Amino acid sequence: MSVAVWEAMKQHPLRFLTSSWPLRCWAFLFGGMVLGLAVLVSFAALLFFGVMLSVVGVGLVVLTLTTVFGLPVANMERRRLRLVEPVPPPDPHSSLAGVSARAWLRTRLRERATWRELGYAVILAVFFTGANTGFVVLLGLSGMLLATPVVVWALAPETVMIIPGHAIPGPTSALPFCALGLLGLVLCAYGAALLAAAQVKTALFLLSPRDEPSQSRVIELTRSRIRLADAFEAERRRIERDLHDGAQQQLVVLTMTLGLAQMEMGESASPAAALVSRARGEARQALDDLRRLVRGIHPQVLTDHGLAAAVAEVALGHLLPVTVDIDLPHRLPGAVETTAYFTVTEALTNAAKHSGASRVAVVGRYKNDRLILLITDDGHGGADPAGGTGLSGLADRMAILKGRLVVSSPRGGPTQLRVEVPCSG
Repeated sequence: MSVAVWEAMKQHPLRFLTSSWPLRCWAFLFGGMVLGLAVLVSFAALLFFGVMLSVVGVGLVVLTLTTVFGLPVANMERRRLRLVEPVPPPDPHSSLAGVSARAWLRTRLRERATWRELGYAVILAVFFTGANTGFVVLLGLSGMLLATPVVVWALAPETVMIIPGHAIPGPTSALPFCALGLLGLVLCAYGAALLAAAQVKTALFLLSPRDEPSQSRVIELTRSRIRLADAFEAERRRIERDLHDGAQQQLVVLTMTLGLAQMEMGESASPAAALVSRARGEARQALDDLRRLVRGIHPQVLTDHGLAAAVAEVALGHLLPVTVDIDLPHRLPGAVETTAYFTVTEALTNAAKHSGASRVAVVGRYKNDRLILLITDDGHGGADPAGGTGLSGLADRMAILKGRLVVSSPRGGPTQLRVEVPCSG
């Protein structure tokens, strides 16, 4: 289970220092320190009041609520992970919109994801808070050392001492401390990457969905249908070939014939000339419609340039502003690219028709021999696979290649579709 920050540092160690990764890691760890301290104080307060008030019965309610304390922490962590992980884990919980508080609590206590998230909250508060705090102190000390010559110059003739009992006479004498601070920042850059990668791996392990019966939002298909996929692809190519070589060529000939007939009639104002001109225009329109149909069956850009280029082309012509970030190391199998492409186009169509969104983002990555797509819109949410919004059709496409579709769409939004397609048979 690889993480983006680790891969970035491993592939380009020197370029890593001049990229945005160190700043993103520092922000991630600083935010983790603040969040961890808040979680630690809140968790301790809940336990304290729960135990103290247990004698009057109220404490039992507080202790029961403590068990779901990890849910809001996990939600904040999934949002915070976007600083260092382009594809954060989706919400593993089923939607419980409109149910009573008692039913909500009873369902959440039965879900294993709730207890994993509680464990992650404890790990964050106890272990990662201490590690992040130590890192922030080291980063601050390195920054102070780096700025020593400026501090000495600004405070002159006041005495500045880094080592007790040894005053720094001038800015030049502070240069060794500046070099030490620069070295500290370099170490902080690589150290932050390692520490952030450890936290991301922990979060992915504990906060990601798993194969549990209670996940009503996960449409999981496990049966292999490779032969069905091959048959479907062969039939698609046959239809495309017949339309291109048959009906399309006949329409081209018909348009040319009508054009010749129009030329023979010249400037005649007879009703027949008007009918020929009208027929030629309708033939051209039919030819344009047929060409659009052929492109819709399988766009040429997908065959020639791959998934990223095909999705980018769709985004340019979409009704909503669409941001595309698909980074793949190589071309994927044809069936995978085709399935992924039509899944994205269907998701974009659903977003434009049903979500009320103002923008959509499409992120694609290749991890562990799987294509992972994350399609996010800022609409009003509430997407339901059983509600006729096309999600069942997306799940059917995933079924062909043993793929998985995870829908996270709480009321009020945002809606996230996570698509995972195996790239091996």
